[in-house]
Parts: sequence; C-alpha cells; structure tokens
Amino acid sequence: ELAHLLVDALLDKKGIDILVLDIHAQAIFADYFVIASADSEPQLRALMQAALGEAKKQGGRMPKGVEGMPQDGWVLVDFGDVVVHLFSPEKRGYYDLESLWHQGHVVVRMQ
Repeated sequence: ELAHLLVDALLDKKGIDILVLDIHAQAIFADYFVIASADSEPQLRALMQAALGEAKKQGGRMPKGVEGMPQDGWVLVDFGDVVVHLFSPEKRGYYDLESLWHQGHVVVRMQ
C-alpha cells in the first residue's frame, strides 16, 4: 500500500523518526498520516521529492495538494487517503501531531 511505499522512500533518503498513524477511525479526510523529520532544508526537500517520486513511480499516484515549503521547516503532501507530514525537528515539536492524533493506531515507527 501507499503508506509503506512512502516509508521506504523516506528511509532511503535518511528520514528521521518515521511514523505511520492509522487515523481512519478518527478522521474522514484520510486513513493514514506518514510523519517524518529531517535535519536540514536540503534533506527536507529530498524527502518531499522522494515521497512525490515514489508515489508516482510505484503507486501511480499524484498528490491532491502540497502545502508548506522546505525552507519553512514543514511540508504536507496530500494523497487523499494518505497524508505525508515532513518537518524540521523544531516544527515537529511545535505542531506535535503525535499528541494531537494520539488515538490513532501506530502502524510503523522507525527511529
């Protein structure tokens, strides 16, 4: 499935603390969140490009939307059923999606 393809792509680009949350019971807009961090703007850009490229190449999927910019420390890539959140460590702590969506089921955690 797409979430697992994305995890592999993010791991390949050295994504940090990758988390897949199953939120289908808590949200009507998506089934999974894929959350990852990057130590620098270039790495954040590489994670974004890897997610977009892998989704298109392996899953035949194009995003419904992309928000944020690597230079801002956060990027959201919306594939509909799967939403990818990429953060600098500071922005990840600020937005704290893990706490906000704590009722979601952890499918994968790669630290």
